[in-house]
Amino acid sequence: MATRIGVDIGGTFTDLIFFDDESRRLVVAKVPTTPDRPEVGVVAAVGSAVPSDVVARTAYFLHGTTVGLNALLERSGALVGLLTTEGFRDALEIRRGDRDEMYNLFWQPPPPLVPRRLRLPVRERVMFSGSVRTPLREQDVRRAAEVFRHEGVSSVAVAFLHAYARPDHELQAEALLRECGFEGDISLSHRISGEYREYERVCTTVIDAYVRGRMTSYLTRLEAELAELGFSGNPLVTRSGSGSMTFGEARERPFETIMSGPVAGAEGAGALARQLDLDSVITADVGGTSFDTCLVLEGRPQVTYEGRIVGLPVQSAWVDVRSIGAGGGSIAHIDVGGLLRVGPQSAGADPGPACYGLGGVEPTVTDAALHLGMFGSGTFASGTELDRDRAEAALRKVAGALELGVGDAARGIMNIASANMANAIREITVERGIDPREMHLFAFGGAGPMMATLLARELEIGSVVIPPHPGNFSALGLLSSDLTQAAARTRIMPLDRGGLAEANRILGELFTDLEARQTGRVASQADRLREVKFDLRYVGQEYTLTIAVTSEGGRVEITSQAILETFTREYERTFSYVMDDAVEIVSVRATLRTPLPNLALTQISTSSGGDRERSLPAYSFSKNRTLTFRVIARATLATGESIEGPAILEEETATTYLDADFRAQVDPSGALFISPSEAPL
Repeated sequence: MATRIGVDIGGTFTDLIFFDDESRRLVVAKVPTTPDRPEVGVVAAVGSAVPSDVVARTAYFLHGTTVGLNALLERSGALVGLLTTEGFRDALEIRRGDRDEMYNLFWQPPPPLVPRRLRLPVRERVMFSGSVRTPLREQDVRRAAEVFRHEGVSSVAVAFLHAYARPDHELQAEALLRECGFEGDISLSHRISGEYREYERVCTTVIDAYVRGRMTSYLTRLEAELAELGFSGNPLVTRSGSGSMTFGEARERPFETIMSGPVAGAEGAGALARQLDLDSVITADVGGTSFDTCLVLEGRPQVTYEGRIVGLPVQSAWVDVRSIGAGGGSIAHIDVGGLLRVGPQSAGADPGPACYGLGGVEPTVTDAALHLGMFGSGTFASGTELDRDRAEAALRKVAGALELGVGDAARGIMNIASANMANAIREITVERGIDPREMHLFAFGGAGPMMATLLARELEIGSVVIPPHPGNFSALGLLSSDLTQAAARTRIMPLDRGGLAEANRILGELFTDLEARQTGRVASQADRLREVKFDLRYVGQEYTLTIAVTSEGGRVEITSQAILETFTREYERTFSYVMDDAVEIVSVRATLRTPLPNLALTQISTSSGGDRERSLPAYSFSKNRTLTFRVIARATLATGESIEGPAILEEETATTYLDADFRAQVDPSGALFISPSEAPL
């Protein structure tokens, strides 16, 4: 056990969950996000919710942040210079031969993060085997350093061909840049990724260089401000590939934090799915600016080993979270064809939806939901009183343009928003041959419980789960994030006894590097877990399948035949056939996982004050008319109690909208299980 604080920054609110291991209390808090200085919102949340004496004895501060992601989305990162092997200067611009939008004739790739004048070639060449074909020409690096100085470059990415096989030239280039007086950040590709595929590795290195300065300064400021509050424990940040890393490691590997924020909710969903013994889960995390969805199978979020953000590949472990601009703050507008659209533009935290009364005047999903009565009393946990008159005034903009009543416009906004979210879910289910109707929908985030029954009806899903403290659930997911390091190295070799011997040698090096990478005070070293995976393929193929391999202390002891049988089963499950060709190892993957102390939560009822139940009018989408909805404080519901819709369940961090054709039952875990009224409990 250990006292710990989890803080997740969203586009509109910064959420905090604090667990006190002495009193066994769970405390939630929500404050407005401060986009220009996100650490201000974090410190405000901690200062308002956690007593100073408790901060002083807190063991872990776990953080989900979008600072790196926002730098990419806003194109507000560092001015980057790139050193690359002569002949590969334009790899960032040539990209791959495929298109992100296959049928869009006007699609254009995103512009590279480094302009051509700052992509400078260096004469050198290392072969895939690690042998040196052309020694590094030092004068090329010195000439580039002068160009970078003249252009005001603050961060340099060095990505030479096959540096993963032999990093000598990159290390030499780094030393020369320093010798020439360059004082900015330097990202070396072999430290970022040990894998092949030149475009992806160069792009990942550039992204690391692009966000490094902003991420480093943010973490440094936040760490200093936490220290001023009295915190002296372990500050950790969520990794894009699940788990957490120390602030020190995040400063060295900022590219691993790009999806830090959205991953926290998927991690929490995995932990709760394991607790509830649910094998197949779809997450629906609806915040103020975005909708995030992820598959959780067998209690674990699905992880890939190459992510993609704003059209750019990131060669890193990556929880497969899909995000679209659809949330409570998504703005409704009329497009050039006269059709109603919702998002991706968002009112965000400043000025926010019109009903916040903070200066926003554009109609949003929150304004539409408030007008339809879906928020019950209309008071947020942050203390914000929603203004119905301002919401109606904003909605009139689109209603007038469509020659509709305000109520019809509000219903249209809600239906379009739910359809957009459902389409994102279909991308990770139906398009992969997975039937969402056979899965459970986990709805959380500030607006997730409000959208849950609309999504369930759209997707024909018969089981919805609303976790405890849904508005702060991503922050809750942070509290159980194990400390994790991961590394990979490409080495193409046959899947046989000799190949396994070489793989074990590589694994030894990788785990040694991971041990050295871990900085700061961490949990018990004795409980560390070493996990191994191989990227395998049939000889002659281009792409691979990643297979978990049984190991003892990070060393593979099983036979190549046993690994082949596992690969064959997975290949047949994925592609419905197998081949007779030989199989080869392409990359070896090592993960070092240090579990944090067990988090033994006690279910806490949050006092809501006032009456347990009252009634308010709200619109029913199933009945197509306004009905009288029961408004019930969720904290007053007893374990096993069943509630028939129409009803609105209020709590501190979210509001659950239970339409007339659904009912909810309280699970012993504190979660709400929602199902169609005609379905058996």
